[in-house]
Amino acid sequence: MEITNISEAKASLSQLIKRVQTTDEPIIIGKAGKPVAVLSPFRADTSVRKLGGSWEGKVEISEESDALDCSIENSFYQSSVFPENE
Repeated sequence: MEITNISEAKASLSQLIKRVQTTDEPIIIGKAGKPVAVLSPFRADTSVRKLGGSWEGKVEISEESDALDCSIENSFYQSSVFPENE
């Protein structure tokens, strides 16, 4: 791997990017002779995406889940949200 100092990388970034693209080799960017960053080629994730969440197959929704609880409905409509006509 090639090591390039920061000032050289700033001055020739487009050439470094082109070199990384063509050679597929990363370039180390250093400061005062010590590595601080790596310029590497981007690799798109080509793996097949798995659909479904982590809860898939672990949770069941009962048929009564959409049933309305009358006591909750009554307490809602009898609350101060819907005051009686004055």
